[in-house]
Amino acid sequence: MPENHNQPAVADALNALLADSFALYLKTKNYHWHVQGPHFRELHLLFDEQATQILGTTDLIAERVRKNGAATLRSIGDVSRRQSIRDDDAAGVTADAMVTTLAEDNRTLLAQLKDVKAAAEADGDIATSGLVDAWADETQQRIWFLEATAGY
Repeated sequence: MPENHNQPAVADALNALLADSFALYLKTKNYHWHVQGPHFRELHLLFDEQATQILGTTDLIAERVRKNGAATLRSIGDVSRRQSIRDDDAAGVTADAMVTTLAEDNRTLLAQLKDVKAAAEADGDIATSGLVDAWADETQQRIWFLEATAGY
């Protein structure tokens, strides 16, 4: 299938979602590796579970871009140019700050999912629209778990 360099809005929205999914995946793994404190085990396992779930959607997102006849992300540099979820390179982030930050970032991802859904429906792309529903539900569950964990 030849690449369409005049990407539809749905492909652009999916690529933005993909960039932020990779950014959120890496941040969640970062926190998984560096969490400390009395709730270490609980948070270490929660962050790993959530990172695995986020990574699991990336291939599906990229394949939806390709099925829309567009090119998808090609490198870490491409991700960094497109991501809206900010990296966290700080040392010594507290467990509370990690939970709060991940909840906020998942809310950002949920807003992007709504953008993808709107673009897909405007384009008549019912396959993408249907997939977004499941991804939004997973994101809402991650937010719920993080918010329920905040403050322990």
